[in-house]
Amino acid sequence: MIASLGMYDAGPAMAANDRLWASIRDGIRARGLPAPEGLTRGEGAYWPAWESPDLVLSQTCGYPFRARLHDRVSLIGTPDPGLPGCPPGHYRSVFVARADDLRSLADLAEARFAFNEDLSQSGWAAPVNHLLGMGLQPRPALRSGGHRLSARAVAEGRADLAALDAVTWAMMQADGDPAAAALRGVAETAPTPTLPYIAAAGADRDTVFAVLQAAIAGLSPADRNTLHLQGLVAIPAEAYLAVPNPPPPAHFQPGI
Repeated sequence: MIASLGMYDAGPAMAANDRLWASIRDGIRARGLPAPEGLTRGEGAYWPAWESPDLVLSQTCGYPFRARLHDRVSLIGTPDPGLPGCPPGHYRSVFVARADDLRSLADLAEARFAFNEDLSQSGWAAPVNHLLGMGLQPRPALRSGGHRLSARAVAEGRADLAALDAVTWAMMQADGDPAAAALRGVAETAPTPTLPYIAAAGADRDTVFAVLQAAIAGLSPADRNTLHLQGLVAIPAEAYLAVPNPPPPAHFQPGI
């Protein structure tokens, strides 16, 4: 058995995720279903967990879900981060540049773009779709491996522009990530469904949804604010699959 909540699991969020998981675990066990004692962290929290036939619960990104996972896992539900200007269960990407770089997004699109990975909805798909919709093309120059690493690359001058998921950006500002103070928000993308909770194919979706919903509702106000987790909604898989997939980074910058 495996469970992971690795998408927002840095700094103070780690302890909050442990408390959330403890409540979920106990709720699942109370219904006669098995659940691991603790969360898996590190690289095993991502693709190894998402593709495991023993996955009890995890959170993936919308792009991997629609590109590779949607017909191989059970979609449990969608977290609502309660972001201003976003419908329940939706989020957006925030383009960031150095605070002293006052170029517009149109000008920055021609500069060095840092992205976390090719299959990231908020770090690649949403910003690229946004730029293409403006008649602009990105210049991917650095694959960072994580949103905070993209932010650091811009702050340190190794890139000029990045797109961060709005929840991560808010967490960075709240927990004092040094990169956040060196950056400014430039523009925002349109909202898309947030990172879905998934379980292995054949999971008892209704039971896990109910347990997860109760665990989120039972969070302390402090943990709810730390995790930017205001509730759980049911967004159909079709809404995730309807989001367009942009060309990969190599289309714009061969060899990246």
